[in-house]
Amino acid sequence: MRHILFLLILLLLFSGCQDKKEEQTQHDAKIAQEARAELLNEQAEAKKKQEELEKNNKYSKIGITSEDGKIIIDTNKTKSYFKDLAHQMKTKMDKMSKDLEKGIVKNEEAGIEMDETHINIDLNKTKTFLDTWGKKMQGFVKEFDEIAKEFDNQNKTIKDTNATN
Repeated sequence: MRHILFLLILLLLFSGCQDKKEEQTQHDAKIAQEARAELLNEQAEAKKKQEELEKNNKYSKIGITSEDGKIIIDTNKTKSYFKDLAHQMKTKMDKMSKDLEKGIVKNEEAGIEMDETHINIDLNKTKTFLDTWGKKMQGFVKEFDEIAKEFDNQNKTIKDTNATN
């Protein structure tokens, strides 16, 4: 009888230890899951903030920022941006005009070389140049289109919030 009682006590002790190990394992798994969820949330928030910074940085070049649902346009920056852009274009056009007056055009990137006696056009380079230039222009137009759509969306949001108030 003693042996049976002793065996029963040992079995109960061992089964109690096993339950504590299972509980500890479940607890650890739960904590790990919560930590993973928290980390994913932090990463999502960081990504969202990074995208917002990049978007604002793109627009801040031309003097447009967005804070708390408000669009802020710095007209001085906008004027400055377009003046710089116009100055760069004017400089390039003046240089090109002077070269044409002299009868000398040399643009290796575009595949065109012209002097007083010869005109050389590399069609492969010209095609590549025009393709690259076209893609850049499409990107530029796409950015302005995105800005316009974003302003339109923000304007609709502001109108909706004003209508509900």
